[in-house]
Amino acid sequence: MEHKTTGSGERIDHMKYLEGMEVLDSDIDRLVLEAAAAYDPGRYTAADVQRAIAASGQGAGGVSGCGPEGFAALLSPAAEPFLEEIAQAARYETRKHFGNSIYMFTPIYIANYCENHCIYCGFNCHNNIRRAKLDQEEIEQEMKAIADTGLQEVLILTGESPKMSDVAYIGEACKIARKYFKVIGLEIYPVNSSDYAYLHACGADYITVFQETYNPDKYETLHLAGNKRIFPYRINTQERALIGGMRGVGFAALLGLDDFRTDAFATGMHAYQIQRKYPHAEIAFSCPRLRPIINNDKINPRDVHEAQLLQVVCAYRLFMPFASITISTRECERVRNSLIQIAATKISAGVNVGIGGHSGEEKGDEQFEIDDTRTVDEVYEAIAAQGLQPVMNDYIYV
Repeated sequence: MEHKTTGSGERIDHMKYLEGMEVLDSDIDRLVLEAAAAYDPGRYTAADVQRAIAASGQGAGGVSGCGPEGFAALLSPAAEPFLEEIAQAARYETRKHFGNSIYMFTPIYIANYCENHCIYCGFNCHNNIRRAKLDQEEIEQEMKAIADTGLQEVLILTGESPKMSDVAYIGEACKIARKYFKVIGLEIYPVNSSDYAYLHACGADYITVFQETYNPDKYETLHLAGNKRIFPYRINTQERALIGGMRGVGFAALLGLDDFRTDAFATGMHAYQIQRKYPHAEIAFSCPRLRPIINNDKINPRDVHEAQLLQVVCAYRLFMPFASITISTRECERVRNSLIQIAATKISAGVNVGIGGHSGEEKGDEQFEIDDTRTVDEVYEAIAAQGLQPVMNDYIYV
């Protein structure tokens, strides 16, 4: 595996672009990092939280949502005694904008080769796991097996290896997916806007990128080698994807890597700035908590308990009420059932995070441990049992 270092063996500057990386004329990253650096969760009071809850219902400053200051207050420690009230407000906003609809999808991992050394990830290039890459026939077998469950949306994932899973390979997977699914998402390594344009032409609708942490100093200590080490290229991924024609972009920090309040605030502000600049963009949040990985029991995430997860999810809803919020199988059945009643609008089902596990025996190891192994039918029935409407597709091509 290639390691990004200087000739003297020193690690490359994580804030400088590498050759071939597209540099945008944009100030979104600056605005987000300035907001995150200025955020002090401890300065907010109960009165600030109450104002944010009240503002969320009528729109702060004449626009939908509670506004950045209200969002900051809702993520603060001062908001914790008001979680029930916040959850009720979030539920109201969710039903107002989404009705009872809960959208279903599943991820499909087509390769787990990776060239990055990220110390918290099961796919990192130094982890001794079974590596695998599906060929086109195997990809089609996987997608047919998924489609047979009734799902109409799939999220295609790879490890971050442009060498082993190049853009052309991912594009072919999108073309195959278009035969079986109405909506296709990508969670791959960041690429340039021209590559996103190509992948969109192949059938991809949206991309999701985890920034992991928005703290550049912490980010540097977690990403020791590989293209992912370059912080500004990653933070500008969503904008390049929209320039490339994608209709939707997803945002997430991996909660537990650093201070979760600041990371959640930065995630929200990133989505907010993108929405202001690209009002047509469909915005989505994911709320992943750090999970155990193969061969590494030394990761000690900063505590993000269920109450804190609920706080983050509800804050996203009250800040950006039209945004989709995904709750993944990193969470257990009980937590997922609860969050779709309150603020989450999208849920994965029939999940397998290994390589090739949907249609047969896994060829390659998984990225992390999942906590909800229910089938598509079981998740569908659980949604319906709560008086909600499972939705397989919300988009029609004409």
